[in-house]
Amino acid sequence: MATRPANITRDERRLRMDRLRSEMEKDGIAAVVLGATTNLRYFTGISWHPTERFTGAVITAKALTYVCPGFERDKVQSLVTVPGEVRVWQEDESPYAVIADAAATGKVALDDQAPVFTYFGLRRAVGDERLTGADALTNRLRRAKSDAELALMQHAKTVTLEVQRRAHDMLRSGILVSEVIRFIDQNHRKLGSDGGNTFCLVSFGEDTTLPHGGERERALKEGDVVLIDTGCAFDGYNSDITRSYVFGEPTRRQREIWNLEKEAQGAAFEAAQLGQPCESADRAARGVLERAGLGPDYRLPGLPHRTGHGIGLDVHESPNLVRGDRTPLAAGMCFSNEPMIVLPGEFGIRLEDHFYMTEAGPHWFTAPSYSIDAPFKGVVPHED
Repeated sequence: MATRPANITRDERRLRMDRLRSEMEKDGIAAVVLGATTNLRYFTGISWHPTERFTGAVITAKALTYVCPGFERDKVQSLVTVPGEVRVWQEDESPYAVIADAAATGKVALDDQAPVFTYFGLRRAVGDERLTGADALTNRLRRAKSDAELALMQHAKTVTLEVQRRAHDMLRSGILVSEVIRFIDQNHRKLGSDGGNTFCLVSFGEDTTLPHGGERERALKEGDVVLIDTGCAFDGYNSDITRSYVFGEPTRRQREIWNLEKEAQGAAFEAAQLGQPCESADRAARGVLERAGLGPDYRLPGLPHRTGHGIGLDVHESPNLVRGDRTPLAAGMCFSNEPMIVLPGEFGIRLEDHFYMTEAGPHWFTAPSYSIDAPFKGVVPHED
């Protein structure tokens, strides 16, 4: 397996902040307030677990100010890579007064990932007339990935595909869902991911009709469809890969639906061309299914959810491959491609790989599953 790519550098984060300030000027925004979210990590490199105590940053045209509880100052200071003043608030004080002072005057754009209590607190401090959302600003910058981001995501996806292959090879009759989840976590860790699985969904049999899996333990038996959806992260950048296949010999029905799913996934990929709206990929996948008598729209049997989502520091980012999202596809954008087929009372098939847009069109991070009988054909095994 290729060497782990370098983490995002301080210079790249400074470039991101320069671009944010340029966009702020265009939009008439005086300050952007970032909570303990992936937006904070994207611009400053600080990853902070969110709590009821505000920890974040205020970015203005001239300054970067970190805001945190007084007792967290030393810890926050130790995490700073992009220099800025650290301002604190004590337990009997309001963090929003500190934020308002750092933001000075003018429009204040709040991180769209911040909790609602942060919105209400900031609203009281700066007033409705000054407060707006920062989502348009931050997403405009985050959706086009740099070479460094693409390299981290490629590594994460390569690792997860290898873990998926190992999971396929270790299955046995009677194995429990929980055993497979533990195995996948252990192997993500062996291959160096940040803390094992970021998530893991394992479904057998009829539970595969539930897009996000069942809630009860289940043992694997001959003829079950297996659906495994899992991911990991490197420097916060995510993978998210799903494989579906049959434990044992597939039935004719299972083969037909699996092949139809692969065709729909391929149609979405081919439709994802530069300048086309994101929804074009969703339309192409649904067209394949509707011509086969499934759907239409979100009706079952058929495809119950969007064809794909953006991905980066968040597993789900906008824009999305879904009807109504008319964002033009552009170089650097990254998406899942997963037009799941659900047959209620029978089984579900989801094949999920990710692609990114280049100047020449879409490019797979990982090669799609080969066949229902040989889902990992072409995947070269790796040592730990």
